[in-house]
Amino acid sequence: MTLAAATHLAAAANEDLANLSNTLIYSAIAVYTLAFLAYIAEWTFGSRSKVGRTAAALTADTDAKAKTAPAVTVNKAGGTAVLERPKVVVRAATGTRDVPDGPGAHGGTEKGDLYGRIAISLTVLGFALEAGGVLARALSVKRAPWGNMYEFNITFTTVAVGVYLLLLALKKNIRWLGLPLITMVILDLGIAVKVLYTASDQLVPALDSYWMYIHVSTAIFCGAVFYVGAMATVLYLFKDSFENKLASGGKPGRFANSVLDRLPAAANLDKFAYRVNAAVFPLWTFTIIAGAIWAGDAWGRYWGWDPKETWSFITWVAYAGYLHARATAGWKGRKAAYLALAAFACWLFNYYGVNIFVSGKHSYADVGLGALQSVGF
Repeated sequence: MTLAAATHLAAAANEDLANLSNTLIYSAIAVYTLAFLAYIAEWTFGSRSKVGRTAAALTADTDAKAKTAPAVTVNKAGGTAVLERPKVVVRAATGTRDVPDGPGAHGGTEKGDLYGRIAISLTVLGFALEAGGVLARALSVKRAPWGNMYEFNITFTTVAVGVYLLLLALKKNIRWLGLPLITMVILDLGIAVKVLYTASDQLVPALDSYWMYIHVSTAIFCGAVFYVGAMATVLYLFKDSFENKLASGGKPGRFANSVLDRLPAAANLDKFAYRVNAAVFPLWTFTIIAGAIWAGDAWGRYWGWDPKETWSFITWVAYAGYLHARATAGWKGRKAAYLALAAFACWLFNYYGVNIFVSGKHSYADVGLGALQSVGF
């Protein structure tokens, strides 16, 4: 593209709306930071239960199994000898123990709950500001607001927070997800405004298609949901190790006492992550198909093993393997969790790694240091 053409495209953008978008995004970061502090306060001032609930549950589970185990009798010389029952071992695999959910981030206290409600209110406000910034960005150029990595990032984080708030609105008890989610959103937005920022501009001709609204929007939504599933999976691994230690008679550390005991049971975290990933997988399949159709319109071929296409397919295979292993091989717990995290790592590389370090048909603008900025998907 010539300098004159680039200048013409830049002039077509509404600079007032573009500046308003930037202001709203920075305001959203500030509000999310306040929400982060409120979430920290929720965890800090909530009750620290000294692992009483989980330890008691594991002990009760062991005792209950011992009581229901039949006694073994041996008849000897007119008498009956009752042998000692074998020791019941509570296994660590998901679903083999009945552990109640923890009291949540607020720890069951009024003060912790108050800070939690403040955190959620601030999250809603930050979401509204960020969504306004995305909308203003779109209006400034009169197109979909995901034509480059900066726009993809601000839209992606908006959708991720929206998914969290939607689940809360549906009465799902996932306030424990607030702190890790907002932490990652702040980091993502920081990268967006400091490293990936691109001035409001028009699309190159290859991207000027209605398929951009279909293909990229579904990719953003899928990524946001995969994001939520990955965080639940990481928390599951911590909670499962915590329950393992208790079941074997170990004494968890201070961090586990104050934090992990308040999370849902490991089995419930594992189930939540699985349901989230399984629910969005068909939409990811549609995303790849829609991208192939768009490629046929834009480049005259449906599939060319472009790096973005290849890694989108690798991500699909990884998540398909995870879901297949759970459905057919019966993989649950830690083995399945490692597969899920490997699949999410493929998604991350597909977005950041391929966009920045690999050149292909999806690359349209330079982001400095020789790295290539690409359209999101």
